[in-house]
Amino acid sequence: MKSKPATGKASVKIVKNAKTGRTRKVSYGQKGANVDPGSKRGDSYCARSAKIKGDWKSDPNSPNNLSRKRWRCKGSKSMK
Repeated sequence: MKSKPATGKASVKIVKNAKTGRTRKVSYGQKGANVDPGSKRGDSYCARSAKIKGDWKSDPNSPNNLSRKRWRCKGSKSMK
């Protein structure tokens, strides 16, 4: 199933809850932004996003964690 991301977002992931079977659409990333892992800009993004707090921070399907994966963040550094 191909789904479009929300307005202004670059990517989408369909997440299914194993217990209930409910699916939800998680949109993440800035539309039109060039993702360049391993660059100075990537390091800056990773440092900023590592500080984001919230109950959902441990959720691997949160928009912040999906974007960090896209930027290949390890801690506050972006890996090539």
